[in-house]
Amino acid sequence: MEQLVYVVDDDEAVRGSVRNLLEAEGYAVRSFASGAAFFDALAPDVPAELARRGAMLPIIFITGYGSIPMTVQAMKAGATEFLTKPVAPDELLRAVADALALDQRQHGARCELAELRRRHDSLTPRERETMELVIGGLLNKQVADALGVSEIMAKTHKRKVMEKMHARSLPDLVRGAERLQIEKSRSR
Repeated sequence: MEQLVYVVDDDEAVRGSVRNLLEAEGYAVRSFASGAAFFDALAPDVPAELARRGAMLPIIFITGYGSIPMTVQAMKAGATEFLTKPVAPDELLRAVADALALDQRQHGARCELAELRRRHDSLTPRERETMELVIGGLLNKQVADALGVSEIMAKTHKRKVMEKMHARSLPDLVRGAERLQIEKSRSR
């Protein structure tokens, strides 16, 4: 799959040089003379895509006037790398490859979390109650007492929760609940 890299630089020569380097390595490249031009060209699709993804594009910040405070500020603002001009081609290519690999991992994690949310949303209110009690460490009899149902019914609810959440074990269910930030309940 061809990977897309955006190049934003006000210096046409630098923009062209970076573009040529990246294209020679097989990347698809779109270049822009300013941040405003970048956002204007991509609006409205990219901001909406970024909002759906819940993340920002990985950014490699390159400057001819780097300082420690500027580096810290760029990294706090979300840059994945901060390079000072002139940048060696191998260093830039490594930074791009690392940024794209990071984006791929983050995208995978976001997709997994979205699927986990979809599974949790499919639970009935009673199954959600059961899940909270089970991840809180209650035994089947305790879950039954807390829900006011028979132990057999509590086991049935628990089995449905495990099936719908695609949890093979209680630790799987607990890890899923932690990722969803679901509070454990010890009793009702």
